[in-house]
Amino acid sequence: MITAASLKEHTSKDLAQIAKKRGISGWHSMRKADLIKAIVRDEKKSSASNGSKAKSAGSRKKTAPAAKARRSKASEATKKPQNTRVSRQLQRAHQEREQLKDLSKTSPAQPNSTKTGRDRLVLLVRDAYWLHAHWELTDRSIRRARAAMAEQWHTAKPILRIFQVATDVANMAVESHLRDIEIHGGVNNWYIDVSNPPNGYRVELGYLAANGRFHVIARSNSVATPTPGSSDAIDENWQDVAENCEKIFAMSTTTMDSDGTIAPSDIQELFEERLRRPMGSPMGNRFGVSDLDVRENDFQLHVDAEMIIYGKTHSDAHVTLGTEPIRLRPDGTFTVRLSMPDRRQVLPVVASSRDGVKQQTIVLAVERNTKVMEPFVRDANEQ
Repeated sequence: MITAASLKEHTSKDLAQIAKKRGISGWHSMRKADLIKAIVRDEKKSSASNGSKAKSAGSRKKTAPAAKARRSKASEATKKPQNTRVSRQLQRAHQEREQLKDLSKTSPAQPNSTKTGRDRLVLLVRDAYWLHAHWELTDRSIRRARAAMAEQWHTAKPILRIFQVATDVANMAVESHLRDIEIHGGVNNWYIDVSNPPNGYRVELGYLAANGRFHVIARSNSVATPTPGSSDAIDENWQDVAENCEKIFAMSTTTMDSDGTIAPSDIQELFEERLRRPMGSPMGNRFGVSDLDVRENDFQLHVDAEMIIYGKTHSDAHVTLGTEPIRLRPDGTFTVRLSMPDRRQVLPVVASSRDGVKQQTIVLAVERNTKVMEPFVRDANEQ
């Protein structure tokens, strides 16, 4: 039984805690004497209704476990779908990440995705500033890379590593690491921009871990880009490889790896697979379709030449080539295409300002000398 005398032995802080537990309203603003009175009053009320409260408590004790069990089941039912949904999302994200890392997989819509069952990385030259890498990797190679990198595989990224290839004084190939390009699965080719033509390049395909370790899967052939603006440059409209296959093939087999990782036959094989027709030098195919009767027929070759003159001046200037006026574009540039006969030509190009006060002349001297050599016939048995 709580009495006022027993409560006086407690501190105000203890009394406040007792009042709080008993649910006495306004306890936080009461002094010690007020707290004692309120607690004693609440104790008397509790004693008077002790019997009814005991019964009510017994009833609550019986119903509480059942209610608690119902709440627990409802909570578990709510949490379980949420946990399952989050788990599915995490699993899906992991699968997508692994698919993007798998370079052996290509898109179902990827054209010409025929498989040969071996690893191959071929580098082609498109023009002075662009290279084109094609690859084919097997599932076995990806599994080997995953096993070799162990725990580093989880942070590894698929990479195309670009090397610049030069020749030293001893005529030996010297390579320097230029840069890395992060790629992804679902494709089997990649365009690579390069600078400072003409130059030599080679690429490696592999996985780069977070600690800087690079695991190589395939190495390409070495190529040399042409001089910009040269006649060997491929059309700027990016015509299909089939229309320029001979030119691309020639530029992409200019130099080869010293370690023999890619042979010219691999590049030829890639072109033949993509273009679905044979490729190669005339010496390799000269007796494939013709016989002696055909070779005995007249074999003719005709060659001619044209000349293109181009330049730039002020857009309002007057330009002539010889006695013929030249039409300028809005930016002041001009292009003239002329025949080139077998003789020497002197071509004065004259530009005059709009008011005629200033004049500039440039003279081009061009000579063509064509020589037809005697035909040469090889023996059919010659190797």
